Amino acid sequence: MTKETSIKLFESKQIRVHWDNEAEKWYFSIIDIIETLTGSSNPRRYWSDLKRKLTKEGFSQLYEIIVQLKLESSDGKKYITDCADTEGLLRIIQSIPSPKAEPFKVWLAKVGYERIEETEDPEKTFDRAMETYLKKGYSKNWINQQLKSIEVRKELTDEWDLRGVKKGLEYAILTDEITKAWAGFTTKDYKDFKNLKKESLRDNMTNLELVLNMLAETSTTELSKKQKPKTLNKSKTVARQGGAVAGNARKDLEKKLGESVISSLNAKQLQSKKNNKALTSNKKQRNANNK
Repeated sequence: MTKETSIKLFESKQIRVHWDNEAEKWYFSIIDIIETLTGSSNPRRYWSDLKRKLTKEGFSQLYEIIVQLKLESSDGKKYITDCADTEGLLRIIQSIPSPKAEPFKVWLAKVGYERIEETEDPEKTFDRAMETYLKKGYSKNWINQQLKSIEVRKELTDEWDLRGVKKGLEYAILTDEITKAWAGFTTKDYKDFKNLKKESLRDNMTNLELVLNMLAETSTTELSKKQKPKTLNKSKTVARQGGAVAGNARKDLEKKLGESVISSLNAKQLQSKKNNKALTSNKKQRNANNK
């Protein structure tokens, strides 16, 4: 299988998936998910009946969720298959009356409740983020720095909102300008460099990368407040200027260090490297104590 296509296992069942590198999304075979959750001997018929049922119930967005992709079948040939991304798949799962689908439905209800809570009390967002990062094995120092970087990003997007920058594509365009100016990569290329897909780039930065990214975003925010750009093109110019501040700092540090500070390591690799260093240190200490 290529980088873009693979087969994932769910409870010993094969789920065919496709990675869209441009959209940065995983797409899952709906038929495979239905077979896994329902145990149906004819998942294609089940899916056909479910589509009719959902359409009758007024689910008008159903065919916007479905994406048809050529996926490899058990005979080794590729056939057009109904697929959906994670969001679309979760919506479809809500309509499947199966005990195996219940954990997904409970999770969706929990996430929805938490988002309502966070709207009423934004501090809960940071508390949950801290809890999630700790479970993933990040250090408290790294987490505190990461939460600060989220605050810095929020100040930047608030400034963009004030200047009429639209969420989504325009945010992405300006973020690319900042990242290119300080790191020499677009956001997508930077993620490819670290072998990431849906994972957050920010979550996979070293402390130094994170600090430089914060410097780039803070500089952009302050320059935007000063220059008050009125168009997207002018905001792009400001973004490049802000990113260049951190870019110059990076180049100056690299000259003194004699090496690049842009790391290809992602969070898993960084954690593994850290653990290996700790094991080596402990082994040396034990050897020293035994002498």
